Amino acid sequence: HMLNNTVQDILIRRARLLGMNACWVPGTDHASIATEAKVVHMLREKGIKKSDLSREDFLKHAFEWKEKYGGIILQQLRKLGASCDWDRTAFTMDQVRSEAVIKVFVDLYRKGKLYRGNRMINWDPEAKTVLSTEEVLYKEESAQLFHIKYVQEDNPENYIIIATQRPETIMADSAVAVHPEDERYASFHGKKVIIPLIQRAVPVIADEYVDRDFGTGALKITPAHDQNDYELGIKHQLEIINILNEDGSLNDNAKILIGEDRFIARKKIRKLLEDQNVLIKVQDYKTNIGRSERTNADVEPRLSLQWYVDMKALAAPALKAVKDNEVEFLPDHMRNTYNHWMENIKDWCISRQLWWGHQIPAYYYLDEIIVAETLEEAVHLARIQFNNPSIQASDLRQDEDVLDTWFSSWLWPISVFDGFNNQKEIDYYYPTAVLVTGWDIIFLWVARMIMAGYEWRNEKPFEKVYFTGMVRDKQRR
Repeated sequence: HMLNNTVQDILIRRARLLGMNACWVPGTDHASIATEAKVVHMLREKGIKKSDLSREDFLKHAFEWKEKYGGIILQQLRKLGASCDWDRTAFTMDQVRSEAVIKVFVDLYRKGKLYRGNRMINWDPEAKTVLSTEEVLYKEESAQLFHIKYVQEDNPENYIIIATQRPETIMADSAVAVHPEDERYASFHGKKVIIPLIQRAVPVIADEYVDRDFGTGALKITPAHDQNDYELGIKHQLEIINILNEDGSLNDNAKILIGEDRFIARKKIRKLLEDQNVLIKVQDYKTNIGRSERTNADVEPRLSLQWYVDMKALAAPALKAVKDNEVEFLPDHMRNTYNHWMENIKDWCISRQLWWGHQIPAYYYLDEIIVAETLEEAVHLARIQFNNPSIQASDLRQDEDVLDTWFSSWLWPISVFDGFNNQKEIDYYYPTAVLVTGWDIIFLWVARMIMAGYEWRNEKPFEKVYFTGMVRDKQRR
């Protein structure tokens, strides 16, 4: 706070000395994943489980926690002497900001730039919610490669050795893949091999995706628990078997070690494989592990029905703005990072399986989706859509999920001036002069604010973005 806000304070005080109308808007976001985790932990210490509470009761506890701890950052800024316009203090879940979020969701949906889809997502087993691609941090870590024997179904003398980092997922295998030109496995094409421990037969498929030089050149295919395997599963029409619960423990589909945590299961399965003489060797190696930015839990790929923003539909003007220096980045080299991400942008998963946050304004009637700003509007639309004037509010069910915190933060330059309602204020202050931030949220926040600016104001949100350095510890973390 001292680094980031001192830079802002210097800029704003200088502007005032130059006689400008200097407006510095302070505010906080509701940090849905981190806050919900804190509230759940606090309740657990009191002997209360989230699952025992209604949504309304949980939100009462969450708002109490927010009142107690949420203002600390603002008090710290006052202590530092930050000369903000304190009467303008905004919060992402206050009424003005919340209304803007709901309005924007409905607008994007009606423009066809927002959709609901069943796709492979990043799952945080600790927070029990989906994460966007940008909320997963990859780091090289030490791991082990387990070499396991899969015998041929009609010839037990013949076998394939697969190498996997995750032996606890073999029960979810749907196939073993080999490269079509790999002569070592030519005789296995069209055959079946047996998954150890559960004795289920799966086909051997040939696909050029397989790297002949990695591990043994034979790859277990687990469509429910790996993004690349999922793509192969679709291509070869393989069964999708999900063996993990939301908390990362094994479910009934696993057949063995049901209820065990995935990492405990990994240790136990090693012993079981050794007992059956099918574990050939265990090899140490380095690999990139994806961890949740908020909880540091190992992220699980998972097939799930979620809400997405079509980012390609929003990216073009925001990419052009930075390339043409209409939005100036300081230091200038940050443009390269921004451009690379924007040119390879993926759709943004915006739904979160939490209660703390903006509940998605989508309502369901007979499995049909009705997106509306209010329940009353949804009822009105449902009556028209189904030609049924007797439809009541109680007949509709609102989506349980909330929106990603950044879905409110990306509207910040517009919503802090009540830009969807107060034309005079937004016309005066927008675009703003400067944003000061860390480069670690260039995608999560900066890029998305620029996209939102062009989508709803047809204009950049700020003239300049000044990226500070990073405060690090002795290990440079």
